[in-house]
Order: sequence, then C-alpha cells, then structure tokens
Amino acid sequence: MSEHKHENGVCHCKSTVAAQSLTEMDFDRGIWSAALYNDIGRLKDLISRGHTNHLDETGYTALHYAARKNNITACELLIRADADVNAKTNGGVTPLHRAAMMGHIDVVKLLLIHRADAKIQDSDGNTAAHRAGQNGHHAVLHLLLQSDESLVNCLNNRGQTPLNITKS
Repeated sequence: MSEHKHENGVCHCKSTVAAQSLTEMDFDRGIWSAALYNDIGRLKDLISRGHTNHLDETGYTALHYAARKNNITACELLIRADADVNAKTNGGVTPLHRAAMMGHIDVVKLLLIHRADAKIQDSDGNTAAHRAGQNGHHAVLHLLLQSDESLVNCLNNRGQTPLNITKS
C-alpha cells in the first residue's frame, strides 16, 4: 500500500509494505495451517498429494498442530492417512505432548488408541504426563498414568516425576 501526495506535479509517495517471510508463506500454504485452522477440505487435498508427514522448519507435522488445537476431525483424517503419531519435533515433542499440555483429553485418547508412545521424553526429559501435570490438566494426567503405570516414576532432566510438577 502507498500513500500518494502530489505537489507541483511531483508524486511524493510514502510506501508501507506488509511483509511475510518465505517461511510464513510456506506455512500458510502448507498442510500445517490446514491442520491448525481445521480447514478439512484443504487438509484432504494436501493429504491426497502426499503431504501427511511433511515437517515444518522446527520439525512439527500437521498432526502436532491439529493436536495442539484440539481439531479432532483433522487428527482423525491425518491418522487414517498414516500420520506418524510419534513424530518428534527438533525438541523431541510429539503430538501427544502437544495435546496433553493443552488438556485436550479426546485427542489424547485418540492418539493413545493409535499407539502413541506415552513414554517418549522431549529434550527436557518431559513426557506428555509431565506436560499435562505442569499445566494442571489432572484428567489428562490421570489418563496417561493409567495408560502406562511406569510413567509415575519417570524422571525428567531435573529429576522430577509428573506428580512432582503437577499444579493443583
């Protein structure tokens, strides 16, 4: 956009530019934004093109984004299209971590049914149970501990169990 001002036949333009980086443009056009914003039509199209497990620059898949936003329909579509339920970001975070930290119990259940590994630890040593506890999502924490009782004793890099760091 620009602002035009004419003086004595001379145009003095003040230009303002809305810039978007190539990374942002790639995200907006990719499967990640379709999953994040629950754009099911676009998601189906991108899945049909083989984009199911494409990674963004930080290692997130579309399933990470759908799980974070509690977009259960998007999660189901991606899982049916063979999305990796245990895909890890550059920091070791899985879709289960993302759903647990946000308290999305239905997505957590869906991921567990489809063999998400609740024992996976991120780069801080936290499991999805740690993330649920840190954020005060007691029902999700309970579900995860029921899915694998050994998680109750799992230590993160600070020597904490999920119950040690649970907010009341």
